[in-house]
Amino acid sequence: MRNKLLFALAILGLLGGLVGAYLSGLQKKPQPPVFTPASNPYGQGIYADGIIESDQTNGENINIYPEVAGNITQILVGEGEHIRRGAALLTLDDTVQRATTEQQKALAEAALAQIAQAAANLKNVQDQLDKQNRSYELDPRSVSKDVLDDAKNAVLIAQTNLNVARKQYIAAIKAYQVANELLSKFTLKSPQDGVVLAIKAAVGSYVSTQGTYGTYTEGFNPVLVMGSTQSTLEVRCYIDEILIQRLPVASKIRAKMFIRGTNINVPLEFVRVQPYVSPKIELSDQRTERVDVRVLPVIFRFKNPKKSSLYPGQLVDIYVGD
Repeated sequence: MRNKLLFALAILGLLGGLVGAYLSGLQKKPQPPVFTPASNPYGQGIYADGIIESDQTNGENINIYPEVAGNITQILVGEGEHIRRGAALLTLDDTVQRATTEQQKALAEAALAQIAQAAANLKNVQDQLDKQNRSYELDPRSVSKDVLDDAKNAVLIAQTNLNVARKQYIAAIKAYQVANELLSKFTLKSPQDGVVLAIKAAVGSYVSTQGTYGTYTEGFNPVLVMGSTQSTLEVRCYIDEILIQRLPVASKIRAKMFIRGTNINVPLEFVRVQPYVSPKIELSDQRTERVDVRVLPVIFRFKNPKKSSLYPGQLVDIYVGD
């Protein structure tokens, strides 16, 4: 009985080994790729990383910094919102500056009152001088020479005081205008028509002329980032310095942009070359990350495809040829 059991177990073990060997020898069919990797559409094409930006005549996106420092009390716009030039974006705490402006306004009003007082004083001493002159004309002995001279000097002094009061009023008005203009800086306004791409600060955050401190970047960022409202976007690609000599002349440049993770490719329109080779910064929103490579920025324009969603800041693959 025991021998039969051992014999049965041996047969089962042999069958299990054969089945395992068969299964391990089967080749699994690979999964089809989710998308086709970007391939060079040009015979001598140049590859470059690119980053999408809003379409601007010059520069990159519109970075907005306040001209004064303070805590944010209210944010009046939202990300993705289209706004007009001059629209209020956010407000800063203006308690101290508003009080200063009111103080300057009161000083200007006081200076205006001093003009009226100086004018009244001038009229008074002028009337006294006129009386002295008429009396002297009727009877020179009725008014002494000293009294007449004192009256004339009083008029000159009063006239000088009136001029000083007027100058002080002008200075007070200028100080009030400066204070009022500075007060207006506590409301950050849009410099042009556009769309809000990013708001980097929250209500209560402290901001300065350097922007707002970024927890993740550990550096200062613009308080708001805006883009244009045009139907086109730009893409800024970075040509490696060792490939610059292979870059076609401006009149013959052609390029295609490939959207990562998709089969979408978009033809590009050449805009300009930024003629300054600079150190390449890793496109990771970490401004301190650099590599020992220098690149030449080249800017292209394209229309946003209808069946895709592309946004400023998105990384893409670009091939440049002729």
